[in-house]
Amino acid sequence: MNPVADTAIFFGKFLYYFLESLVFKVIPKRKKDVSGEIVLITGAGSGLGRLLAKHFASHGATLVLWDINQEGNMETCRLVKQKSDVKAFAYKCDCSNRTEVYRVADQVRKEVGDVTILVNNAGIVTGKSLLDTPDHLVEKSFFVNAISHFWTCKAFLPAMIKANHGHLVCISSIAGIVGINGLSDYSSSKFAAFGFAESLFLELTMAKKTKIKSTIVCPYFIKTGMFEGCTTKYPLLLPLLEQEYVAEKIFNAILEEQVYILIPKFAYFAVLLKQMISPKMMIALGEYLGVDTCMASFIGRDKAEALQMEAERKEQ
Repeated sequence: MNPVADTAIFFGKFLYYFLESLVFKVIPKRKKDVSGEIVLITGAGSGLGRLLAKHFASHGATLVLWDINQEGNMETCRLVKQKSDVKAFAYKCDCSNRTEVYRVADQVRKEVGDVTILVNNAGIVTGKSLLDTPDHLVEKSFFVNAISHFWTCKAFLPAMIKANHGHLVCISSIAGIVGINGLSDYSSSKFAAFGFAESLFLELTMAKKTKIKSTIVCPYFIKTGMFEGCTTKYPLLLPLLEQEYVAEKIFNAILEEQVYILIPKFAYFAVLLKQMISPKMMIALGEYLGVDTCMASFIGRDKAEALQMEAERKEQ
């Protein structure tokens, strides 16, 4: 193609899509109907996964709940059935185990049907410096936070491609686009999850499978217990997020078919600034925001639960 014509077409498209994005900032996109969709949520046994399940249930979706914690997963199933007349199916599944993912996926297809909305939400965090993190926990972080996404997508994407209908949701993190002190394994695994989701979005777009949507979510630390003990220096700029707020934002992003969502909005500015300033300036910004010490008092969900049980035992 003629370089001049090619450039003109590019600028025409660029201007059109820029104006389109401005219009959607003023006039929100029409929200899609998810009633009747088969929605699979990994890590559904607690926290964000449970809240997303409730949102989908309230809109008439059929739920497939995966979690390694069978007790928590069954509780989520009970809660969604209690508040709405929906179909919900709970399966115990270790998403880090490829064989188990494929086995349970086959079971889901036989018992429920083809999944049309896949929410890769399962995640773990160690919260230790690199040299204090055992090798098996580094591997576990990558298998749960990133590599499991390959297995779930390979299991359920073929049916979406055949129907040219579906939605892939990746719960990454702000730590998946900006490295954070004390989170070397978690941050790098979330970078991998983000990169996989974005690459797959482009792969599907180039293959003209435009009816298969993608949403990549990057929230700051959420108060789910996973980041118990984490702190923030300036809550107005970079707050520790309430899980109900995050779940609602994610659900709306899915309904509006947004590709990227960063929470809170200040994160957009911080990520843009990162690309423009020097490394020393970036470190100074991190120190100002308290990101350098946010993990100093981290205890995590397991330790927090153990401390709570110990306190209850003493009271008795």
